[in-house]
Formats: sequence, C-alpha cells, structure tokens
Amino acid sequence: MPASLNRRQLLGTLAGTSFAGTLGGISAAQTESASITVPVSSRSFETEILVCGGGPAGFSAATNAARLGRKILLLERYGRLGGMGVNARVWPLMGGVNSPFVKEVHNKIGGNGFDPEQADLHYADLLEQAGAKILLHTWVTEPLMEGNRIVGVKAICKEGILTIRAELVIDATGDADIAAAAGVPFDIGRDGDGLVQPMSIMFAVEGVADDAKHCGSEEAARGAKINGTETWETVTAQAQKNGELPDTIGVVRTYKMGRKGKACVNATQINRLYGTKVEDLTKAELECRRQAFRVVEFMRKHLPGYENCYVSHMPTVIGVRETRRIRGLEQLKREDLITGRKWDNAVVRESQFAIDIHNPDGGGQAENQNDTAIQGGAVQVKPYDIPLTCMIPQKVEGLLVAGRCISGTHDAHASYRVQNICMAMGAGAGVAAATALNDKTELAAVNIEKVQKILFHSKPQL
Repeated sequence: MPASLNRRQLLGTLAGTSFAGTLGGISAAQTESASITVPVSSRSFETEILVCGGGPAGFSAATNAARLGRKILLLERYGRLGGMGVNARVWPLMGGVNSPFVKEVHNKIGGNGFDPEQADLHYADLLEQAGAKILLHTWVTEPLMEGNRIVGVKAICKEGILTIRAELVIDATGDADIAAAAGVPFDIGRDGDGLVQPMSIMFAVEGVADDAKHCGSEEAARGAKINGTETWETVTAQAQKNGELPDTIGVVRTYKMGRKGKACVNATQINRLYGTKVEDLTKAELECRRQAFRVVEFMRKHLPGYENCYVSHMPTVIGVRETRRIRGLEQLKREDLITGRKWDNAVVRESQFAIDIHNPDGGGQAENQNDTAIQGGAVQVKPYDIPLTCMIPQKVEGLLVAGRCISGTHDAHASYRVQNICMAMGAGAGVAAATALNDKTELAAVNIEKVQKILFHSKPQL
C-alpha cells in the first residue's frame, strides 16, 4: 500500500544502498521542504545466473548462458537493450573478432552498420528465444554478499526495492559497478595522472549530399583533400586553434549511414571528467550536446557535401569510453596486443582493433602527434586473445566481469573496449558461467576445453 514519506525519510531509505554517498551531500533544509507519496514495496527473485547490464557484453552473456539450459535474469537500467550502441548511438560497431556468436548477431542486426532504432529489439529476440528473462528500467544498487562470495544484488525500480539472489553474477555494467561495490580492486585511468579517455556525444545528421566526404579516423582526415589543397586534418586543426571549434576537438569523424542523406558524427569531446561521478556526467552531457551544434556549423562551412546538414538524432546518454578496470587473476597488457599473444584459456580469439587512445588531456590521439600527424595516430595491433582469467576478479567469488571493465591496462583497454570485442567477451562469460554450474565447479576451475568447444566449434543449443 502507498505510504507517505517526506524527502528526508525517502533519501534515508535509499541511503542504505551502496550509492548513499551520492545523496549524502543533500542538506536537511532541502530534504524537509516537501512531502511526497511513494509506493513502498519489496519483491524477491531467484535465478541461477544474474546478468547486470544489457549492452553488447550483457545480452551476449545472458543469451549464451540461457542456451545452455540455465535460468537467466538480465537487468538493464535503461529502457532499451544495446548499451552504448543504442542508447549513446555509438555507431558503427567496431573491432574484429573470431566469434561464431558475433557473426550470428551481425547476421540478425545487419552487420556493423546496424540500425540503432531496431537493434535493441533484435537483441531482445535473441534473449527471449533462448529463454532468458529481461527486466528493463532496473538499476542495481548493491551486491548481496556472504563472506567473499556474491550471492545476488539489490536493485531499485518503479515498484520499489528488488532483491535478486543468484548462484553466479555477471557484471556487464561497463563500469564494473557490481564488482567495485563487492570489494574487487580496480584501476581508473592511465599511469601517472589517472586521466581517462574523454566522453563524447555521437549524433546523426541529415541533409548530407550523396558525394559528401566521410572521414572516420585521423588517418582518413589526413588523406582527405579539401578544396584541392588542405587536408581535413589541417582545416580542423586550424578551427581548433582559432576558436571556431572547442580546443578539445581536433578530429571531426563522419560515417556514412545506410539511409540516403544521413551520416553519423563523432567529434564532441570533454576532458578530465569521470563517468563514475554524477556531477561530471551532468557536465559532460550538457557541454557535449552544445558542442554538437558548433560542430555542425563548422561542417556546413568547411566540409564538402555537408552544406545543408542538420542534427536529426541525438543520443539518450553520453558516450563513455573508460572508467574502472578490475584487477583480475591475470591482466591484459599493451605488449600482448602488439605481439598478438595467444592464450591457452582464451574465451575470445583474434581480437583486432587499434590501441585507440582518445587524448585524455587534449584533442586527437594521445600518441604519435607530430608535424605530419597533427592529431596523432593509433598504434596497430596483431590479432590477440582474451583469457577467461582477465574476467575473473580478485577477492570475490561467484562473479564474472565482461566488457570494457575487464582486467587490463589503460593502453590495452583502448583496443578491447569496442562493441564487437565486448560482445565476444559476453559470449565467453555466459558459456563459462553456465558450464561452471552444469559441472558444479568454481569459475576459476571451469573446464576451459569444454567452454572453447562450445564457443568456437558449435552453436549452443537449448
């Protein structure tokens, strides 16, 4: 039944969660100013494997675990599945990987150039066909612990507080929210100053000419001639220098979308903010959305084919590249990527994407900035594996981590953070978790040959 609570009482109830610190700064005067009526209820669920996060890693983990016959519940804080690709319009899907499941997903959604307006429904189809249960609009607030073992979570939704118990938990939040709250050690940012890659707003424009130029990288901008003389890189760098563009924007990347007259733009950037801090997220959302319209004005003036373009779609949320990286049983390092290291316990094979470090303290790339490459360039890698032990955290049992928050260095993370590779990680985590339950073993002792056979040689069946 509804119960009347004033704001102080309501916030006091919520402050029992692990995120109480974000509410603690609200003054007594603020909390006593009004009385509100809220529904107070508590519901409980039990599942075998709980997946927190419905992005590429989360939906892949839940689908693959459900296909192996386990009872699965997936929680997603937003109203749509798909993570950054859908909610932040991070388009197209990037990264190469040798994964039958990723290939299956691409066949269903239309490949790297997927339709962000429909992809979430395709992901839901895969989950529901596998037998997984989905709860959208459900925000996890704290882990349930028995000693050093996670046994579920508490979450909040419109109905009130949910208590979900599970035999295994997969943290696919992208930010390692569950792992961090459970006590898993983690790192943030690069060595030395702790700065992370910048956040960005990606957006769509329409009114683009059929013969418009598209420059999707620093290298492409360096090779694209504008008016027959200057390159797109030098034109952008001059605008950055004279204030036509913000000083954080050194590269304006555009991608041709499937529909006539439409393109995706990746240019906005804000530095020295963290995607784990609510005030930073608020600042980033507002500033980058304002930047988007400055970028469009710049494109209209300087980029052939964009003279009549306009913003047609903005994302629901800011795009976050980097936050926490857990400390796992093993860590993926820069040299592992450059040498194309193979692992006996790999659950992802032949990952391939450049070490793409968007400058944490300025525009362009963090590396290789010089007279001929004004905005720098990404370091290339050889196809590399990702081992299960990078997804198994230190100090907490019953937990797997999948997606960009696995155990790796700042440099390595800059490659494996992209969506296709995260999708393959999720498939690996889901199969490993289900296999561990099926064989009644701990995650660290799971039969890796059995996991690999399912992942790489056959399609999991109900």
